[in-house]
Amino acid sequence: MNFPYPVALTLLHMIFSTVLSFIIVKVFKVVELDQVITIDIYATSVFPIGAMFALTLWLGNTAYLYISVAFAQMLKAVMPVAVFLLGAAVGLESLSLQMFSIMSVISVGVLVASYGEIGFSWVGVVYQLGGVVGEAARLIFIEILLKRKGVKLSPLSMIYYISPCSAFCLFIPWIFLEKSKMDFSQQWTVNPWILSLNALCTFALNISVVLVIKHTSAVTIRVAGVVKDWVVVLLSAVLFNDSKLTSINIIGYGIAIAGVAAYNKFKLAKSEEEPAKDLAGPEQNKRLSNET
Repeated sequence: MNFPYPVALTLLHMIFSTVLSFIIVKVFKVVELDQVITIDIYATSVFPIGAMFALTLWLGNTAYLYISVAFAQMLKAVMPVAVFLLGAAVGLESLSLQMFSIMSVISVGVLVASYGEIGFSWVGVVYQLGGVVGEAARLIFIEILLKRKGVKLSPLSMIYYISPCSAFCLFIPWIFLEKSKMDFSQQWTVNPWILSLNALCTFALNISVVLVIKHTSAVTIRVAGVVKDWVVVLLSAVLFNDSKLTSINIIGYGIAIAGVAAYNKFKLAKSEEEPAKDLAGPEQNKRLSNET
């Protein structure tokens, strides 16, 4: 459609999500807000989540101007590495030899996939990796909000609070980076119906992601994630002319996905151990009390 303005596009997405979630929550009152968000929680958790989401959308979508969809998806395989490193920095993750080995496998796989990329662009790689870091930071802030601060929000409530923050954070770079270009350029035209459907798909995606997390198991989420990654890579190679896969691409991405699978298995095993410890705690305390 000759609309090379990723910040403007994602800004419209967030404005659409803000308006639609407001209508659903405040006008029709289909969903009630689960919890009142205080100014302190909004400033220290909700706004940073919205800001990191905006950064992810901005950088990640800009990368598509320079690299193919398939290669961008391959670079996203490094996400567990970014999440782990940021989590370790804030005390949510603990360093171990096993985790270091998994991170190394993922990194090597991404490097091999990058080496085999035909249309390699450093600019696109930097944008995409910047988006990965932004998404990792967003996930860390969400974990802090849910675990450390004990905030419980429904999928729509989460979008209701975060979308305005993301829209505000995208509005600033749009003013400085794209507004003047759009004012002077007369070569782009946007079909309002296609744009509306595009924004609606984005809103539905954001809702579905949170619903999947809420209504399925962690195993389902992680397996579906790996399947989705392969589908995006292979389907984009069929649909888009700039997505040309090489054997080195496939081998490198396969190594990275193997590392991601190992990471998922490690995290699942760890999450299963925590409830077991919580259940063992009261029984052990009861036994000690009886012995006393």
